Amino acid sequence: MRRILFAALLAALPGGLAAQDRVLSIGGGVTEVVAALGEEGRLVGRDTTSTYPAAVTALPDVGYMRALSPEGVLSVAPDLILLTAGAGPPETLETLRETGVKLVPVPEGHTPEAVLTKVRTVAGALGVAEKGEALASRLEAEMTAALTQVARDTGPKPRVLFILSNAGGRLTGAGTGTSAEAMITLAGGQNALTGFEGYKALGDEAIAAAAPEVILMMARTGEDAGGHGAAEVATHPALAATPAGQAGRVVRMDGMFLLGFGPRTAEAVTALHAALYPKAP
Repeated sequence: MRRILFAALLAALPGGLAAQDRVLSIGGGVTEVVAALGEEGRLVGRDTTSTYPAAVTALPDVGYMRALSPEGVLSVAPDLILLTAGAGPPETLETLRETGVKLVPVPEGHTPEAVLTKVRTVAGALGVAEKGEALASRLEAEMTAALTQVARDTGPKPRVLFILSNAGGRLTGAGTGTSAEAMITLAGGQNALTGFEGYKALGDEAIAAAAPEVILMMARTGEDAGGHGAAEVATHPALAATPAGQAGRVVRMDGMFLLGFGPRTAEAVTALHAALYPKAP
């Protein structure tokens, strides 16, 4: 019965699906790859995390990538869905498979090589493999240049504490194996939190033991890298007592730019490196 209902929904959508080339992109990094390939004109929808380039925000939003509903996804009549790793829930994906819509999983990873794999996977799914190779070659060259610049700054690597969220003074930080740690390392820093994997709530003792020299946070809408979070840090006693808090070394960057590991990764590495290693005036 469920399959019949969704088949009926598909049949009722304008124009049907068989002869169309309608792409739904789930995952901000995946959507950025589609745009970087010059194929954004084929997109008919996106998920909530897909906010770059700005033009994609005019597309219908089918919901958060980890909380998709079949009805929301099918409302844009896709015939191809590009899914970043972790999209779901599984029962929604199973229902979508039953409708016959083509689903292409796009692997995630926190390395320069993973970015190239993402590009090639998306390009292959879109039937533009040559464009994919050209983009991959360009991004590889950009990353090589960015890492070469990082390598020029020798000496002690600054200890960086990445704060994922601050809800009413309850801080969540990035441990090992996270995209935040990977980006910090690529940019020439070291993660100040090494005693756990993933993201975890932090107590005052853990923050003190981390002794970060730089605090890295995600920017609010309209903010760029810089000291915009200094006032927020100053009001949190545990953060204010760290070397970073005392020196006012707080960096805010757009979350998808910093952690998306998409086509802008080399640019993000360069921007974070510049924030970690400010040049003397």
